[in-house]
Amino acid sequence: MHHWVFSGAIQDQSDGIKEGELIRILSHKKEILGYGHYSPASICVRLLQFGGDNFEKNFWNTRINAALQLRQRLGLLHSDHTNAYRLIHGEGDGLPGLIIDIYNENAVIQCHTAGMHSQINEISAALTSVYQNKLNTVYDKSKESLGVGLAENSFIKGETDECIIKENKNKFQVNWVTGQKTGFFIDQRDNRKLLGDYASGRSVLNLFCYSGGFSVYALNNNARKVDSVDVSAKAMELTEANVLLNGEFGTNHMGYASDVNSFIHTIDEYDIIICDPPAFAKSLNKRHQALNGYRNLNAKVIKKVKKGGLLFTFSCSQVMDRDLFQQTILAAAFESGRKIKIIYHLSQAPDHPINLYHPEGSYLKGLVLYIED
Repeated sequence: MHHWVFSGAIQDQSDGIKEGELIRILSHKKEILGYGHYSPASICVRLLQFGGDNFEKNFWNTRINAALQLRQRLGLLHSDHTNAYRLIHGEGDGLPGLIIDIYNENAVIQCHTAGMHSQINEISAALTSVYQNKLNTVYDKSKESLGVGLAENSFIKGETDECIIKENKNKFQVNWVTGQKTGFFIDQRDNRKLLGDYASGRSVLNLFCYSGGFSVYALNNNARKVDSVDVSAKAMELTEANVLLNGEFGTNHMGYASDVNSFIHTIDEYDIIICDPPAFAKSLNKRHQALNGYRNLNAKVIKKVKKGGLLFTFSCSQVMDRDLFQQTILAAAFESGRKIKIIYHLSQAPDHPINLYHPEGSYLKGLVLYIED
């Protein structure tokens, strides 16, 4: 069942309900439909529990333990080559508005609703219990998602702010206090591995590189040349640090703090290009603008891929579904005038599960294009 109840579906509600309050939802026949967090917005309720005479006594432990079992099934627990993964992915794990990422023995919690943040201590206690007190740090990083004045980032347990993680044996420095989102883009793990499979002996361009995830995979898989580009000087420092963490690659890697659209006009062709921009649209009224942005960007990038080369292109805009993204890339291909084949459809890693009844959870879309001519 879908976890959202929209305001238009509410026939009547009690007076004085506060934002974030845990409420009971009844049908028009007064049957208990479930329990969820209230919000005075279009999405009026995010359901946590369907049915039941009462809200589950051990709700948080039960849900977090179920999520942990899935990650164990995915081979992410006690792995020799990977120790960073998403433990809770909102609706995908039956906990709308909640994200928890694990970096080795450190947990970063990010709440996207006032209701979830009101339960931060209960969530942290359940997390510590499920992990049998083996977590060094639990950090609440909800200020960015909820807004200034609604939450403050803080340590709930411990005080570690960074660590070195392993991802498919590649090493990355992650700082959850100063880094974007929870510190690292875990969702691209499998896509980075795929890039590595094709990188040997190739020239690779990583656009919007942030902390250099794709660049490190390419270098560790014997790419001949890797160039990383991001408009943020801080991002380029992160990339350079992560490259050095993995070895001495000399002039095989070059970093450029530059606007991507400007940089594209100055370069020669590459065997492989990764184009992974930030979300161009976070609301429906910005979607048309985003479509133009993705089309124009990809049309430029396609022209810079060598004949017989590959383009890994992505969108993380939730308001752009897969079909619309593919149509946008099709428009870019027409504009480039090149002969192109799709060889992979890409998505987020499986520790970012998608609830079958909540397709909105499928936010990361990607294509690997073969530029035949």
